[in-house]
Amino acid sequence: MVEIEKPSARVAVIGTGAVGSAVVCRLLDGGHEVTVYNRTRSRAAPLVAAGALPARTLREAVLSSPLVLLTLKDYAAVQQCLTHLDADLSGRTIVGMHTGTADQARQAAERVASLGARYVDAGIQASPEMIGTGTATILYSGSRHAFEQYGSVLELLGTPRLVGEAPEAAAVWNLALFGVWYDAQLGLLRALDTAREAGIDVEQFARTANTQLNHVVAAVPATVSEMLHASYPAGPANLTEHLTVVRHLVELRAGERLGDGGLPEVAARIEALIAAGRGAEGLTAIIGQRSAG
Repeated sequence: MVEIEKPSARVAVIGTGAVGSAVVCRLLDGGHEVTVYNRTRSRAAPLVAAGALPARTLREAVLSSPLVLLTLKDYAAVQQCLTHLDADLSGRTIVGMHTGTADQARQAAERVASLGARYVDAGIQASPEMIGTGTATILYSGSRHAFEQYGSVLELLGTPRLVGEAPEAAAVWNLALFGVWYDAQLGLLRALDTAREAGIDVEQFARTANTQLNHVVAAVPATVSEMLHASYPAGPANLTEHLTVVRHLVELRAGERLGDGGLPEVAARIEALIAAGRGAEGLTAIIGQRSAG
């Protein structure tokens, strides 16, 4: 990574919640001059006591530094912040550090560009206490030049990874990763709830569930290879055999409080592929070509 910015780079941080405060502290520890702004000024007081410079207004904070980090709670707050900015921000880089959608990232990038600045979107795969540690990964997308220029600053916050130059790339990557966790966790919770309702020993069941989850993790490289090469070997079962199991699961989960996990749609997809003569393929085929269903 190219490190152009000097170690004493000035940085403005807008928003001093849990993430923003962690970011400010890490930057201060790294020797940077940090200007902070929070709509409720008292919330920034501990950071000012720690060495940060207070800004009286949003405009003052943004104009104080060439690098501005928006550590706000959601896109609505980011949008409100950007709407109130009317200054020429040429030469500056704005980094949006919040969880949002692809459309929201594109809208933020367009607004920042209209102000003359470069935009970088960031997806934080870390809790506030992980900021600045080796366990924190932060995904970035947008201006490659800005990402490389401020690489030494971003590295202080966690392992930085540029995942694309389209402004929405980090948002999509970030949400997709969260989706992996939610799908796995909710799948486990559904299974545990079903076992409990059936009077099954949940602790004993959990051991076998752990084995199933490990099968999924171990198969990730093969699954990716099948998707990329559009080759879907049956593996432990073909689509016709999978359909029987999926239909049974739809029946088992009917009326459950955590829902059916979208299995009726999966069944319909498998049925369409079988009707197209692809019943001998494996389950990965359901994310292949869309023309079959």
